[in-house]
Formats: sequence, C-alpha cells, structure tokens
Amino acid sequence: MNKPQEALAPDSNPASTLAHAAPDNLICPANVIFDAPGIHDEIAQAIETAASEKGVREAVVTILSRALNSGRQAIADAFRADPFAARPTTRAYAWLTDQVIHQVLWVVKDRLHPLANPTEGEKLSLVAVGGYGRGEMAAYSDVDLLFLTPYKVTPWAESVIESMLYILWDLKLKVGHASRTIKDCIRLAREDYTIRTSLVECRYLAGDAPLARQLNETLWTELFQSTASDFIEAKLAERSERHRKQGGQRYVVEPNVKEGKGGLRDLQSLFWISKYVHGVTDTAELVRLGVFTQDEFETFVKAESFLWAVRCHLHLLAGRAMDQLTFDMQVEVASAMGYTDHGGRRAVEHFMQAYFRQATRVGELTRIVLTALEADHTKPEPMLLRLLTRRKKAKAPYAIKQNRITVADETAFLADKLNMLRIFEEALRTGTLLHPDAMRLISANLDLIDEDMRNNKEARRIFLDLMLKHGNPERGLRRMNELGVLAAFIPEFAPIVAMMQFNMYHAYTVDEHTIQCISHLAQIEREELIEELPVASGILRRGVNRKVLYVALLLHDIGKGRPEDHSILGAQIARKVAPRLGLSKKDCETVEWLIRYHLLMSDVAQKRDISEPRTVKGFAKAVKSVERLELLTVLTVCDIRGVGPDTWNNWKAVLIRNLYKATKDALQNGLEDINRENREAEAKRALRAALSDWKPKELKEEVGRHYGHYLQGMPLSAQVVFAGLLKDISDDEIRVDLMLDEDRDATRACFAMVDHPGLFSRMTGALTLVGANIVDARTYTTKDGYATAVFWIQDDDGNPFEESRLPRLRQMIMKTLQGEVVPGEAFKKKEIKKRERAFKVPTNITFDNEGSEIYTIIEVDTRDRPGLLFDLTRTLADNSVYIASAVIATYGEQVVDTFYVKDMVGMKYHSENKRQILERKLRHAITQVAERAGA
Repeated sequence: MNKPQEALAPDSNPASTLAHAAPDNLICPANVIFDAPGIHDEIAQAIETAASEKGVREAVVTILSRALNSGRQAIADAFRADPFAARPTTRAYAWLTDQVIHQVLWVVKDRLHPLANPTEGEKLSLVAVGGYGRGEMAAYSDVDLLFLTPYKVTPWAESVIESMLYILWDLKLKVGHASRTIKDCIRLAREDYTIRTSLVECRYLAGDAPLARQLNETLWTELFQSTASDFIEAKLAERSERHRKQGGQRYVVEPNVKEGKGGLRDLQSLFWISKYVHGVTDTAELVRLGVFTQDEFETFVKAESFLWAVRCHLHLLAGRAMDQLTFDMQVEVASAMGYTDHGGRRAVEHFMQAYFRQATRVGELTRIVLTALEADHTKPEPMLLRLLTRRKKAKAPYAIKQNRITVADETAFLADKLNMLRIFEEALRTGTLLHPDAMRLISANLDLIDEDMRNNKEARRIFLDLMLKHGNPERGLRRMNELGVLAAFIPEFAPIVAMMQFNMYHAYTVDEHTIQCISHLAQIEREELIEELPVASGILRRGVNRKVLYVALLLHDIGKGRPEDHSILGAQIARKVAPRLGLSKKDCETVEWLIRYHLLMSDVAQKRDISEPRTVKGFAKAVKSVERLELLTVLTVCDIRGVGPDTWNNWKAVLIRNLYKATKDALQNGLEDINRENREAEAKRALRAALSDWKPKELKEEVGRHYGHYLQGMPLSAQVVFAGLLKDISDDEIRVDLMLDEDRDATRACFAMVDHPGLFSRMTGALTLVGANIVDARTYTTKDGYATAVFWIQDDDGNPFEESRLPRLRQMIMKTLQGEVVPGEAFKKKEIKKRERAFKVPTNITFDNEGSEIYTIIEVDTRDRPGLLFDLTRTLADNSVYIASAVIATYGEQVVDTFYVKDMVGMKYHSENKRQILERKLRHAITQVAERAGA
C-alpha cells in the first residue's frame, strides 16, 4: 500500500499568497467568487478602528457575510447556467469556504490573540476533514474542521479555537469541529470508524504545515497500512445499515441522493476504500491498478458528476442542506437541470429515469471494486460462501471464480452468441452470482444479441426456461436487466428500463415493478404464500398455462411512458413480441388479451359494487372463460403486490376473492342464475339462520323491514349488527357500532338513525374529521324510514384503528352527527402536504346507467385531497341525489369515488341536461377543495 502524497496549501497569510494561488477549474473565475486581496484590505481597515474584541468580531462577520453571500450567488448563477457542471461547482464552494476560513484564522491569530514568541507546544494546524477535506461541497454542506496541536491544547490555542468558532457560527456556517493531538487522532480513529473515515480525507488548510504532514505520515504508518481488512468490513457493514434505513432498494420513489442505495455515499465509500487500500488520491489511478477499466472509470465520473449536480440543485432550491429527492423537489430539480415534457411523459419522469440509471451504474461499480478486493484477499469472502464447500461445477466455457460464475475461455464464449443468455442459465443452475469479469464481457458484447439471435429457437428456449424452470426467475431477470441483456433481447423493453412513474402509488420503476411481479408469481408457485393468497395458490396448484402467465407479466406494462393507453399499446406490442418468443397462436392471443385487460379485474373489484348483479355479469361477459378468469386473477394479484411493499392488504384480497368466486360461479352455472330474486331469497334465508334465537314475530319484522338491495348488498355480519341496532330504536336516537373487521383489514363503523337528506355526507365528514380513510361504504333506508349505513375505515397507515382509539372515534362521530362540530369549517384548516403538491391528476366524471339495474353509477376520478369525499357527498345531497352506496379506491394521490345513486323520486339520471348540471357542480366542489387544500 502506497501512502498518498499530500499537497499542502500555503500558510495562513491570505493577503500574500491566496489570490495568486487561486485555481482556474472553478465554475466561474476565482476573483468573482472571492476577492481575497480586496476583502483582506477591507477587514484590515475595519478592525484597525474596532475598540474591542467584540467590535473586531462584528466587523469581520459583517464583511465576510457579505462576501460569502456574494460568492455563493456567483457560484449559483454560474451553475444554473451550466446545470450539469457539478465538479467545478463543488470545488468552488469548497474554495470559497477555504478563503473565509483563512481570513478568520488570520484575524484571530494576528489581531485577537497574537503570540510573539510561541513555544513548541503552541503550534496549531488547521485541517479540513470529511467531505470538506475532499474539497467537495454543496451550497450548505457541513464544514468539518480539525484543530491539530502537538500536545494538549494550551490556553492560547483554546482562545484561538474559541474565537474562530464564534465567528464561523456567526457566519451561520454549520461547523463540525474537534481539537486533538496526533496521538488523540490515532487512538480515537482505532476505536471509531467514522473518525477514521474522516481522517482518510484530511487536507491541510492553514497554520503549522509540518504538524499536518506529521499527522498524515503517522496515520499511514501506524494505522492505515495494517488495518485495511477491518476498515473495509466496517464500511460495508455501515453501507448495509445505511441502505436498510433508506428502504433497502435502489428504486425507492423519493431517494436520498447522499445516503440512499446507488447514491453519493456509495461512490465515496468506494473511493475511501480504494484510498485506504491502494493509497490513491484520485479515482483515475484505479485504472492503472486494474481495478477499473477506462470505461468504468468514465462511468464513475459520470455518475458522481450527475449525483453531485442533483445534490447541488437540491441545496439551492431548498435554501438549506437537503439530500432527499422528495416529490416536490423532483419537479424543481428536473426543471433546474433543463429536462422538458416530451413523448407523453413529464420532465420529472425523464429526470428520474436518468437518476435511476445512474444509481444502477453505481451498483455495478460497487460490485466490481469489492470483487477486486476479494481477489487481492483484502476483503474476505462472504461467510456463507466460505461455508459452502460443495458446489456445482460450471460447464465449459464457464468457470467458478471467487464463488461467482465467470468465463474461462473468452474465445469459445464469444464464438457462440447464445452464450450471452446461457451464462444466466448456468448461474441459476450452479446457484452462483455473476463475476464482474463476466459482467464486463457481456456489457462489452451486447451487439451479439441481434435479430438473428432474437429469432433463434434455442435462444427462445433458454430465455423462457430462465423464467419457467429454475424457481427464482427474478434473480436472472434482474441481472440481465442491469447489464442491458434484457433490453437487447427484447428491444421493446428498453424504454421502460429505469422508467419512473411520477405518482405516490408505485414504489418502483416500471422495469423493477415488472420483476417484482414475476418474483411474487414465483413465490406463489413455490407455495410460500398459501395462507396469505389461498385463491391464487389454489389456481396454480390446479394448473394453468405457466408460459402464458409469465410472458404476460413480463410484458404487461411494456406500453407505459407514451401518450396512448398503456394497456392497448402493450397488447399491440405483445402481438409482435410473443410470437418472437415462440408462443403458439392461441397462447399469443391469450397473452395479448391478458395485457389488454390486465387492469380490468382490479378496477371492477375496487371501483364497483360487487354485490350488484350487473357488475358480475358484465365482468363475466368480458372474461368469457374460467381459464382466462384464473389467469387474470393470478396476474392481478401479482400486479397489485408488485406495486410496493404495503399495497396488498386483506381489503384488496377480499375484493379480488369475492369477484373471482362470484364470476367463476356465473361462468360455470350460467349468467341467468345471477338475478335479484334468487339473491334476495338466499339472503333472507341466511339472515333468518343468523337470527335463529330471535322470537318469530321480531324476526319477521326485521327481515320484512328491508328492501331487496339491502339484503343483497350488505354483508351478513353487518346485517346481524344492524338488527341489534334497529331493535327498539327511537326516532331521536343515534346508534353506532365500531368493531374490527379482520377479514377486510379495516374497522367497520355501523350507523342506525332516522333517515334525512344529507345524512350520508354528515357521516362521511364525521369519519374524515377523526382521521379515518373511508375505503368502502354502503347506505340503505328501511321501509320504516331508518338509515342503515356501514363504513369500512382505516388509519393513515392503511391499518384498522386500535381498540384504544375507538372511544375518541365514537365521541367525535357523535359530536359531528349532533351538529356540535361542522365538518366544512374543520376541513378549511387541512392542506395537502408540500411534498405532495407536485402531483397533477386530471378530473374525469362519468355517468353509467347500464352497470346497475336500479342505480346510476357516478364515477369521480380526481386528485385526492383532505375533505374531498365530504364535499362530493354534500354536493350530491344538496342536489337531492340519493346515495345508496359509495366505493372508494385510492391509488396514491389519485382517488376514484364511485356512487350508486337515484334522483329524489327513485329514478336513474337519464336526462343529459341533469347529468351535465350535476357534473358541473361536482367539478366546482372539486375546484373549491383544491383551492382550500393549497393544491
């Protein structure tokens, strides 16, 4: 290991040297950023007349604050004009900080605490450490300083340090500082890897230069040279923990540019490790050492520059240190970096796709460096791999190297282009990861995957077998995707690689979502989710066309990112891709149908009342066969689960399960069996059985007081609750029942009281005021004039309300229903969170008179906002619209509220004029909500 040569800056006289030593590789001329001679003279004149130490400090702070702000403004202006010029910008911020610190040190040492005859123990060296030591800073980065003394801190040094810090704090710099001797540095760095890492980056600023040089030499000879392996292990453990805290995924929707997976800290860790092990002072030296190829080094530079540019823009836009790319900041950074709307996608989506592609490159570079360290025996192999002594041997032309599969004979490998796919099959067969050497070879020869290969019968077999025959298809597909093989073999897949969907619903990029979906399908096939997904598990156990299902999942979102409906476009693309993958004509047609209708089951289950006979009839007519129903059910489950870690829940499971069972029954027994009379008779029998302990007269009264649509639409468990609530109820009573509905993963709230106009809206307002998210609702009126309304509600985290919260929930509901709290006034105080305001969802309102026998279905698709459902239901009530049921489907920031309604005389809304008036009023209510919420 070689010790890096430390370039020492000039001593602390800013007037004599710094102006002449100004670098020329900054974002704008150095003298524009900081006029060192001029500012030095201005400070010198100002402090000449200062009567006290406080006066000196105030004068210095006034002058340097102005200079600091002016310098930052000059850098910011130049950077905005050249928004990708990150390296000159980060150097400029560091250089500006250097100048300020030099001026402060000069004032403190020469004016406030001059020392005529310093002793050997009164030397002081000022050293930059951490990111500042590396000379990389954004506008509001921390200033990490080490005050280095030869022995313990003397009173003079203590005074100098204290005065410096007071001035720097007054300048509103965020200073991290430590006062240590060289001996302290060695001792503490042995114990604390954070301190050790910061010292790897130490850079002499000013003061006693030999003392700083001595620290550098001592660190290398007494610590760094003998502890490389320990340091690497510590940095990798720290990296794993950091990734875990940031969500564990490279493709999280609001990534942290600094700390997240594939972020700046990962690149910095590579440099720290390389510097620690090889003694390099520049990443370019890793090419000479054989760790990186020239192309990989250029990838490192490009990724680092891009990520730093993003971070610098974040600081400038936020006006403070900020590293999280929140939704609102994503829009602003995209604009600052010059991205534009085009190709049917917003500028922010193009920007985030570029971001995720760079994050992927960072992951590849990390694997390369770590494997190179293992080869040098600097980094131990993973414990699991060391324990696995019996491993499958690789077939020629492959070999196992460092427990990873690689290419033993490059000539033989490249002679047969099918090896570009076979190596992934061999990796799955042997249970090994790809070695970076193999990854490099594949990446450099992607041109071998040409049209001939895509149409090769054996290539098709290999590719399909990767999904169908090894039990863990996601591993092979993810690595193929990262290396560009998947996009080369299926060029139509290329546009969705690293494509970000700018919404709060999808947690992953489109390609990662696709691989997640396939991963969930494989888990169901491995029978790992039988208890959680009994219907999908049963379907796969009985047997389906696996090839059709896997190909449909692989291609289901391939049409995203363009102006057209992605389901229609995806089906058109599949019409070309599926035959190329070797599927039969019948299988191609099924794949095309599944992609065309891959959202149908989810939409019907979440946006329609499944108890409505026409809902099931319409869906059954669209599906046509049990075979297609079963394929679509499994695809739908995998698609929803692949959206994000918390998207699937019991509520969605119940909806999908109920629709599947009802539709399968209809397809097997005939659509004519689905009618209101049959359902009503069956529901009455079930209710009588559930209330078998009631007296005959009471039972007859209870069953007879309800209309048929109540008996068909209200779950039996809720009917039993309402029977108890309605028993002996008086006209002035409000009865409420709150309980956990485990099957639906929600709290069920049942209300019984005398019906009157606007009641549904008031109940909606009461629930929303207590922080409840309404996921479904039903309301019916009995023949004797009582309202029976049931709501299923969840808290902000999508969970049922805890038992301890129910008393307050009940209290607030009663206050609202009794008129003590007015929901409309309370909602005026609620606003959309700032980070969520960047989302735009167009409003669409549709009226459907065919989807229900007795109701008009009004579907409102719009931006979700606090109090929206209340305002919509109030608008309907104000216009004498009777709401029989409401189905609420939320997709991140988008909400689809569906209302089953009749007019005041019990008729559907057949009049076009009435529908237009109602739509206009609903849109007005939505606009008012938007303005109130600050959208």
